Amino acid sequence: MESNKRPTIHYYADGTASVLRKAAVYTDLRFYQRSDVLYQLTQVFCQRYLPRYGDRTVDQMVQAARSTKQNIAEGSTDGQTSTETELKLLGIARGSNQELLEDYQDYLKRKGLSEWFRRNERFDRLHQFCRDHSQWPDYQPLLAKMNDEELANMAICLCHQVDRALAKYLELKDREFTTEGGIRERMTAARLGQRETQRQTIERLTAEIDALRQENARLKQMLTSH
Repeated sequence: MESNKRPTIHYYADGTASVLRKAAVYTDLRFYQRSDVLYQLTQVFCQRYLPRYGDRTVDQMVQAARSTKQNIAEGSTDGQTSTETELKLLGIARGSNQELLEDYQDYLKRKGLSEWFRRNERFDRLHQFCRDHSQWPDYQPLLAKMNDEELANMAICLCHQVDRALAKYLELKDREFTTEGGIRERMTAARLGQRETQRQTIERLTAEIDALRQENARLKQMLTSH
């Protein structure tokens, strides 16, 4: 069992210790980028292949895709002050992504279409493309050329990739919280760090004053000896 370690504390330009964790730029996270692709793709898919009225699946799928994307963004932002909140929201994002995955799988089953798996040429090409691309502009030109089976399998592939990445990220954040603690531990560490900085400043100034006194005494001695 790992023992708690002192959190890494950041400092402002004036030397003041900060209780905030270093913010994650969520827009740089590839699983967030893929969740945005899924949100855009899901809207296109629902508009094209699901009835506009009388089917709650449309609202459910769009909301699940949106929830995945928004909870990653909100969790990463709130993580500056609360690891607990970050873990909770990222967990919700993972659950919403799983719900979206099942909706796409259900669509294929309902329509008698195939879900592609490994050792399938179409799957291998699709998996490689999704692994190499995480930005919506890379996917947008392809949509007009794809049918519902292809779009659903692309979404399923992205859902799996988002899920795996989220699982690893959650484990990383969980370990970080277990070893470093939350906001209270950071506040304590920041205060200790600030005191340490102040102590070092006082020691430096004291040393400088002592050096000035010695120089002053040396100069006085030189003046009296002439």
